Amino acid sequence: MSETQRTEISSLGEFGLIDHLTKNIEIQQASTLVGVGDDAAVIDHFGKQTVITTDMLVEGIHFDLMYTPLKHLGYKSVIVNLSDVYAMNATPTHITLSLAFSNRFSVEALEEFYEGVYAACERYGVDLIGGDTTSSQKGFIISVTAIGEVAPGQAVQRSTARKGDLLCVTGFLGGAFLGLTLLEREKKIFLENPQIQPDLENQDYIVGRLLKPEARKDIIEFFAENDIKPTAMMDVSDGLSSETLHICRQSQLGAVIYEDKIPVHESARQFAYKLELDPTACALSGGEDYELLFTLAQEDYDKIVLNEQVSVVGYMTEPEKGATIITRGGNQHKLTAQGWNAFK
Repeated sequence: MSETQRTEISSLGEFGLIDHLTKNIEIQQASTLVGVGDDAAVIDHFGKQTVITTDMLVEGIHFDLMYTPLKHLGYKSVIVNLSDVYAMNATPTHITLSLAFSNRFSVEALEEFYEGVYAACERYGVDLIGGDTTSSQKGFIISVTAIGEVAPGQAVQRSTARKGDLLCVTGFLGGAFLGLTLLEREKKIFLENPQIQPDLENQDYIVGRLLKPEARKDIIEFFAENDIKPTAMMDVSDGLSSETLHICRQSQLGAVIYEDKIPVHESARQFAYKLELDPTACALSGGEDYELLFTLAQEDYDKIVLNEQVSVVGYMTEPEKGATIITRGGNQHKLTAQGWNAFK
């Protein structure tokens, strides 16, 4: 397909467009009885409980098309929803996708977006079973609903942590925020002087964390294989501080986090230093890492100790103690939703 080809969406019409974008769907889930193409989809989860979550992404608020490839955006739109399903200790099985877009988008642009959607569906074994497209005055609006299944009694909420539980997080934190900081910096330079080519400084890791995040399917599978059920869990989309405070509030507990236990990737740490940012502050108040934050009974510690993807960052306390962070220097600070300010 040449770069110059541009098919106007109006040439296909709404139903023609949906047919065009969904003609090659391959059903992966036995539970999908009726998918795209009828008035509604039909799912049979064979005795499992159903988990449902939805997210809306709006151009200019949640993403910037100046530096977000449409294929990556399609992928990420799916991932952010699957992450919420995994955060319930459930397995995502289906999504619906609705889009609103202005006439500056061509059929080719939407095909590129859908390529990313299908790549995520394939990677996570999820079926796209419906949605809607409509026009918007300006900009691009994406709404995804994800549906998942979980065995009765296995869903994990935010409100069920217990005093003394270990507070654990997967992967690394703060990378996506640093990726965003870098891309925003380069956008500003480019807008001021379009002759200057953006320089991403070979920061593949942090840019990838922002533009192509993954959901932690591996962790949920690890829990199932090792007979682990967290006492509470949520995904990290707004930074470690904010999410820890959610678990504290909803479980009516306090928490202690140790700064030196917070996992930050070496690439992210080095880039933070270069920008004169505190890597801890990036992990605490950055967002969009899509890792899992969970609490675990102390007696299950031996089951997770060998998983390099899991870091124990602290523990849950009685509510009177509130949520605090103990710095490398041994000082204790109150945890705030904006993250912890190293310079206070």
